[in-house]
Amino acid sequence: MHPRVELYVSSVVVLLLEALPLATAHGHGEPSGMDVDMPPAPMAGSSPTFNSSTGPQSYFELPGGSNLIYTHIVLMTIAWFFVLPVAVMLSLARSHLTLLVQTVFLILNASGLLVGTAYNARTPDLYPNNLHHKLGWVITWMVSAQALVGLLNLYTGRFKQEESGFVERQAFMLSIDVMAERQRLNEEGHDSYRYSIDSGQGTERESSSLRSHSLSPTDEHPERQLPSYRAKLEAGHEADEETVVDGSRESGGFLQNSAVDRFLLRKVPGMLSTRVLRVLNAFYAVVDRAVLPLAFVLFVTGAVTFAGIMQGINVFNGLAHFIKGGIFFWYGILTLGRWMGCFADFGWAWNTKPPRDVVGNKASAPTAEFTESFVIWFYGTTNVFLEHLAAWGGPWTAQDLEHVSISIMFFGGGLCGMLVESGKIRSLLNMTILSSAPAQRSYGGASEAGWKEPRTYNTSLNPLPALIILLLGMMMGSHHQSSMVSTMVHKQWGMLLVGFSLARAVTYILFFLSPPASLLPSRPPSELIAAFCLISGGIIFMASNKDTVAAMERHELDAMFIFTVTMGFTAFLMVWEMLCVAIKGWAVRKRSKTPMIDLHDDVRT
Repeated sequence: MHPRVELYVSSVVVLLLEALPLATAHGHGEPSGMDVDMPPAPMAGSSPTFNSSTGPQSYFELPGGSNLIYTHIVLMTIAWFFVLPVAVMLSLARSHLTLLVQTVFLILNASGLLVGTAYNARTPDLYPNNLHHKLGWVITWMVSAQALVGLLNLYTGRFKQEESGFVERQAFMLSIDVMAERQRLNEEGHDSYRYSIDSGQGTERESSSLRSHSLSPTDEHPERQLPSYRAKLEAGHEADEETVVDGSRESGGFLQNSAVDRFLLRKVPGMLSTRVLRVLNAFYAVVDRAVLPLAFVLFVTGAVTFAGIMQGINVFNGLAHFIKGGIFFWYGILTLGRWMGCFADFGWAWNTKPPRDVVGNKASAPTAEFTESFVIWFYGTTNVFLEHLAAWGGPWTAQDLEHVSISIMFFGGGLCGMLVESGKIRSLLNMTILSSAPAQRSYGGASEAGWKEPRTYNTSLNPLPALIILLLGMMMGSHHQSSMVSTMVHKQWGMLLVGFSLARAVTYILFFLSPPASLLPSRPPSELIAAFCLISGGIIFMASNKDTVAAMERHELDAMFIFTVTMGFTAFLMVWEMLCVAIKGWAVRKRSKTPMIDLHDDVRT
């Protein structure tokens, strides 16, 4: 497709999709297609109505309309799982392809919305007031607004680029005139020629007056002003200018010189002030970093709504499993990201921490182990008050006390981990030996070498987060459950958490023996195993809630079914994450070779 046609399509689609929620908000459409705001109006030969006590309890069990709902699921999976992560990676890399991929996502999402609307019109409301409906619209609005901000930034960026190019061109041509005139004066020795700002003093050839940019030409022979030299410089500048224009065209100005392009380029820059653009860019950056976790929540709530689980009092048990399992899932995603080098600028990619002159303020960021310990401590602090929430007002059971004890373990273990990562605490712990013989530190030879810090001081070797997760896995793996299937499922994710802890221990042993000495990611192989165990363990953790286990037993599925499906999905998910990060690296490398407009002028990645 021609570049001009691509931007025209992108611009029109973005604007139309912005209005799509207004067109369908009064109906029953939603990103999941599994909620209706009110019962559908009866039709001639109306479809049967279902009693909540005798009819199907979920959309999964509902007969009819399966083609629509599965089409909706396929479209949304392609949009949110495949296209959206690529759009986020390209946006973080500031690629000119970002708007095009965002437009593809919006088209697929709009198609899924339409299919979901058609499905809702044919089905009763089996899950009133579900979160999936509301959250789906919120995220759709967010991504649509982000695409619109990207379109506005595209034209404000092109305007700034063309305006700065015009100013630079004028200064550049004036500099050529000054240089040519200066050389002519040197060759002819005409000291009587002066620049307009010269007062008559200091007219030596090396004086500052001859280096001024304000020239009053008095030469009667313009043919002697080095025309060939000027022509070469002009030709070189024109080549540079052409490169900039081509870069602008590649960066998203697909409608070069068309009526729509000139209209947007003329109107958009004047619509928004610099302060408004900064706010919009901050919003753009926040959406970039928040949309993937929100998409994960959207998938989870969609599955919950489709399966009809976590209703009534069971919502507390479901929330506990999904929130905790989701934390371990994203812990695994971030662990794999650390292995790939995503956080190398923070020193989190198993590399030495870059100095401030390389990464700026990121050099003051805490270590990854401190962050892990803080999350563990924060979880323990808040979860102490939530363990009895499902039986609020009732008697405490032994199981409730077990869960509270686990929360206290998280609180103490996380706090201990943060203290281990504190440089001030470590320096105070060294005072025992430092204060015993302070004069010996000034001696030379072996005594002086003995006071040097060990190499391991520059590497964070904190086993507390892994130890806490190891103990949690052992506890939950042997935790009593109401059925054999539930016991086996809990044992599975408990075993996987133990596997993560052992793999992390191998990493620390390797780094204790040979601390990293490079700014580049070292990529210890044990961290791949750690990431796999966390991702799969988190998924099985979420699936171990009471309603899901009951549904498995009702459909005669054993524990190995969820285990094998999760293992396959985890392996595929890790492949997809690696490919997405590789796409970002490709976009960054391509952008470094081709001049492009910066869509994040005021926001650092």
